[in-house]
Amino acid sequence: MAVIGQDIDQAARIILNGGLVGMPTETVYGLAANALDEKAVLDIFKVKRRPSFDPLIVHVASLEMLHSLATGLNDSAQELLYRFWPGPLTLILKKKNIVPDLVTSGHSTVAVRMPKHPMALKLIEKSGVPIAAPSANPFGYVSPTRPSHVDKQLGDQIPYILDGGKCAIGIESTILEVSDEEIKVLRLGGLSPDLLLPFKGKITFASFSSSNPVAPGMLTSHYSPKKKFVVGNLIQLMEQYPEAAILSYTTFYPGRECYVLSKKADLTEAASNLFHFMRSLDEGNNEVIIAELVPPEGLGRAINDRLLRASAS
Repeated sequence: MAVIGQDIDQAARIILNGGLVGMPTETVYGLAANALDEKAVLDIFKVKRRPSFDPLIVHVASLEMLHSLATGLNDSAQELLYRFWPGPLTLILKKKNIVPDLVTSGHSTVAVRMPKHPMALKLIEKSGVPIAAPSANPFGYVSPTRPSHVDKQLGDQIPYILDGGKCAIGIESTILEVSDEEIKVLRLGGLSPDLLLPFKGKITFASFSSSNPVAPGMLTSHYSPKKKFVVGNLIQLMEQYPEAAILSYTTFYPGRECYVLSKKADLTEAASNLFHFMRSLDEGNNEVIIAELVPPEGLGRAINDRLLRASAS
């Protein structure tokens, strides 16, 4: 299995030598490699068993690094960066030739974000290169929010995992495509769409069924446990599946394997617990997991997005 530690210098050496490491961010753990090293990027796709048509997010530690990779940062995009970077916001921008086509799956645009986790920023700064880092798990499975999650699934294929503790947000970044007239949400995530309302331009939401997505996380089926995962009214589902494990929003159901996302109905806490609890249930003894949607407000929209796409497989 991989070594789990907090040696940023060691992790940076691995990155610069063309290797992969597990990298903590405030959203989820990423499988990190030098974004400008095409062979290292190819190894990300191989280790994750990720289809080459699904592009990667490139992580930067400064605006200078961003400008080395992309152009087309209009006034609206700059305003969003000023407000939300570093943080769980990814922007789709016109890529420069320095970015390998493999990173962008052949698209002329690149997805870029600046993570808020201090270890991620230090790793990028120490490496001196932008880092491609999709979630550190097999493609389509539940994203990792703890170093043990990464080690359990990918530890035999990577040498090192930076231990940054539990991810504070627990779901992936929000991905936006921004013009002067419109903010298009390509993926719901850790930045609530409600926070975008004060910005000029209308807000639209992309559909999530593309077989040639311009951004990560746009496939209909994703974030899925291995077991049957059903979303709906829990009372009705408990009658339909009397032996099923339960993922509830606020209520504990005795006599069943049951995880509660937030007893105090806190959507931030629910988002932080979501993937960890989905993994725990997937490792349990029941063959079916039943879950309910949360209130569709703030981070609730992103949580529901993950639940519905987990049930679509």
